[in-house]
Amino acid sequence: MRISIIQSCYIPWKGFFDLIGQCDEYVIYDRMQFVKRHWHNRNRIKTANGVEWLTIPVITKGRFDQPIDEVLIEKSWAEKHWRALELAYRRAPFFEALAPLVRGWYERADKETHLTAVNELFTREIASLLGLRTNIVRDMAYPADGAKTERLLAIAAAAGARRYLSGPSARAYLDEALFAAAGIATDWMSYDGYPEYPQLHGSFEHALSVLDVLFNTGPEAPRFIVPQTMD
Repeated sequence: MRISIIQSCYIPWKGFFDLIGQCDEYVIYDRMQFVKRHWHNRNRIKTANGVEWLTIPVITKGRFDQPIDEVLIEKSWAEKHWRALELAYRRAPFFEALAPLVRGWYERADKETHLTAVNELFTREIASLLGLRTNIVRDMAYPADGAKTERLLAIAAAAGARRYLSGPSARAYLDEALFAAAGIATDWMSYDGYPEYPQLHGSFEHALSVLDVLFNTGPEAPRFIVPQTMD
């Protein structure tokens, strides 16, 4: 059983779904600290005026150490984000077909008070649309204490994992020896080799919300969230 344990992001990029799609289980790691100007509450879309951020307004004043799963949304935001998406992608080939579905996600998300609930909603719905079969659970499902590696290991062990797929940024702190001693092999994710696809608004940009892939490629989207293989 292969597991990934990652903090949630708002409408994540294609690499996020590539990673969790390679696992049997994805654990939403939102008991970790919220980081301002990170991907937790924002992501990028491509517009006629260039790449722009969509940011969910959250309450951070006096709450510098709060975990992601305690972050509260400050004010209404969903309609503004949907209008920005509509303006940016209304000429995309599959916008009209997907608009009712995606707008419905935003209508549901607008009723949530916590950031983690919004992120979970979008992650589950997008994963389903992409045909991913990965089991998605919250980190509260597993007991976990200790420092970074120890906490990740505790979750992986409690889940019964035998392999742990990590993002490349964790190389700075992850102790593979601890995982190996527990009988869990560590695999490292690579985000190289993603194919380009027809994209609106100028030169191609990879680092965008996966909604860009969906609106531009529709049912072909799963083909563009995995790297090209070399024969």
